[in-house]
Amino acid sequence: MTINELEPKMVWQFFNEICHIPRPSKKEDKIIQYLIDFGASHRLETKVDTAGNVLIKKPATHGQEKLMTVVLQSHVDMVCEKLEGVKHDFDVDPIIPIIDGEWVRAKDTTLGADDGIGIAAQLAVLADNSLKHGPIECLFTVDEETGLTGAKQLEADFLEGKILLNLDSEDEGVLFIGCAGGIGTNAVFPFKKKPIDKKDLAYRISISGLKGGHSGDDINKPHANAIKVLNRILWNLSAIFKIRIGSITGGKATNAIPREASAIIMVERKHREAFESSANNLAGIIRKELNSVEFGFIFDLVGVDRPHFVINKAAQRKLLNSLYACPHGVIAWSQEIPGLVETSTNLAAVTFDSHTITVKTSQRSSVESAKYDIATMVANVFRLAEVSVVHTEGYPGWKPNLASDILKITKEAYRNLFEETPVVRAIHAGLECGLFLEKYKGLDMVSFGPTLQRVHTPEERINIPSTTKFWQLLLEVLRNIPNEKQIVVDADLEAENEAELKHPKHHKCCDDDTEAHDDDTEKESHKKHAKAKSKKVHKKKKSHDEDEAVVEKPITDVDEEKPSATEENMETEKSEADDE
Repeated sequence: MTINELEPKMVWQFFNEICHIPRPSKKEDKIIQYLIDFGASHRLETKVDTAGNVLIKKPATHGQEKLMTVVLQSHVDMVCEKLEGVKHDFDVDPIIPIIDGEWVRAKDTTLGADDGIGIAAQLAVLADNSLKHGPIECLFTVDEETGLTGAKQLEADFLEGKILLNLDSEDEGVLFIGCAGGIGTNAVFPFKKKPIDKKDLAYRISISGLKGGHSGDDINKPHANAIKVLNRILWNLSAIFKIRIGSITGGKATNAIPREASAIIMVERKHREAFESSANNLAGIIRKELNSVEFGFIFDLVGVDRPHFVINKAAQRKLLNSLYACPHGVIAWSQEIPGLVETSTNLAAVTFDSHTITVKTSQRSSVESAKYDIATMVANVFRLAEVSVVHTEGYPGWKPNLASDILKITKEAYRNLFEETPVVRAIHAGLECGLFLEKYKGLDMVSFGPTLQRVHTPEERINIPSTTKFWQLLLEVLRNIPNEKQIVVDADLEAENEAELKHPKHHKCCDDDTEAHDDDTEKESHKKHAKAKSKKVHKKKKSHDEDEAVVEKPITDVDEEKPSATEENMETEKSEADDE
């Protein structure tokens, strides 16, 4: 069976088309043009705002003109992650979807079902003239994954609808009515280039094979952070053997837990045997600590060509100490909603260029003051190293509306279709809904979707049966949208929703152990994609990606600090007296 033969056929056919259109964050031109062409070919009113957001309108079917206008919303960009060693250019190469039992995954990359399946559902609604519904607006936002740019720049008069269905959730059977807000905290470490000792040996130390995951949905799981693991090894080896760092990188997206990290280091030749033994022993200790969860953990110690320079000792010391001290993971649990992470922080990425090392982190919280508190805590860790720290603009959370009329309609639709009551929850991940509310006061919203697992990783997959239920629910909700006069606030519903948030029912999709495969299957997958690494050191040429450091403007009350380094500081120093 092919993807195009899956049910509901129209949804999967559109999803397959979308997979063949490159759409990395901030590079959505091709998918935007596809949507414009789609609207034109179906003779539907289509417009694009200055941010690149696309709105396609479909008139009500005959007899449904008085129903309230509904906005269906998804985002068009995707997180681009691939397995180590895989050659795939996300700017030009298509995603290859594969049917794997009751799941669809991609070949060696993220699938982009987050939020490609939402796009596909919208297009299917727009294309199918047999459906019964009121006026519909389909909103496709840009750059959700790396800054929520589309939602932030959405024009205040772009939409007419007063009801919004966000199609960007990942647990079938769960209706989301709230989410955390977020902010980024980035630190820039300037360094001086120091000459290498040509008698010393060069190695690449790399960590890979970790599970990673979404920094909102998976932050409460015992998944290791590749940057923290690598830094632990580097810190200890530096203390014992006085290693010198030539480069260091790790992580990619700020909303993903890092799965891989690597560094090029130099060590005195006389320490070769002791160094290799200590490095492998330390990796063995960490492997034992992580073995029950991170069974794909790979530590690699490889001899490489010498780098052109190493960073100065003082910068190296500040970097390693800061990364060791930087918090990562759950900071606080909600006191009102059992099982909900309230506040967290993610050590997301380290990028390296010829002048600076940039550390990127992201914080989330459903409590606005707590969001700024944890951001300040992380910032002050880096300020102790006397480096520049800035905050990204951030985004607000979405406060649950327990008296939501669209929530009532969606719950009743779910009960009627499947003879069970859906779970009502808030989510620790960020959604664009909070930003929509800032510009469209009173917008009534609910978020739902099919079951996705391991999003933001190459093991991302979408459940096929849950996609059918997601589609059926969407159509049932559209059939039951009221006239404006029919809306009545239901006090009993509000009490019921409040009780459910505070005492949530168990739902299988919300289990902590929602990995992409069961343990045995996933172990085989890791064996297939990653060769076993021996402790023997092999000589290889230096090969690693060096991402460009980018720091966004802060708008918080935390003052921006100017970098202390000048252009001259970056030049190679010949005097060891200035090494600190």
